[in-house]
Amino acid sequence: MSQMPWLVVGLGNPGPEYAATRHNIGAMVIDVLAERGSVKLAKHRRAHASAADVRVGEHRTELLISRTYMNESGGPVKAAMDFAKISPDQLIVLHDELDLPFADLRCKLGGGDNGHNGLRSIRQAIGTGDFLRVRLGIGRPPGRQDPASFVLKAFSATERKALDEFVDRGADAVESLINSSLEATQNLFNN
Repeated sequence: MSQMPWLVVGLGNPGPEYAATRHNIGAMVIDVLAERGSVKLAKHRRAHASAADVRVGEHRTELLISRTYMNESGGPVKAAMDFAKISPDQLIVLHDELDLPFADLRCKLGGGDNGHNGLRSIRQAIGTGDFLRVRLGIGRPPGRQDPASFVLKAFSATERKALDEFVDRGADAVESLINSSLEATQNLFNN
């Protein structure tokens, strides 16, 4: 059993105008994890973020949503890691993924940022990309729609029907990563 605390970060943009957008799917999963832990997110002690401490199985876990825009997520993540003395191998980042169909989910360790500004910011701030990721598929934009515009739009009516189940599966994947292993979680959740 690991005594090191975990940090689980849900990427998104602050403010009610972004709350239900595709770019905020990571933050939506954090909300579910907080609800499961019967906690409310509050201002972090040192980071410009909202956070809550929960137990996931036997593991101390901090849930975090940055209060900065996506491209500035790295600063709050690094501040939270430094404050709690969390190493990159105890960090899980939840993020939207254009290269996966809507509601597909993939867990992995490391990799590049694939054009994702939140991942790029975290990698630059902590000096490595070697952390666990839960990639939450939002699909590609239709036609020639700009991806930057697409990620800031709300989910379609059809997508909203499956959204709760998808977000719950994302929370289940986080719990599996913490309580089990990457390989076991990939076997269960990677479509």
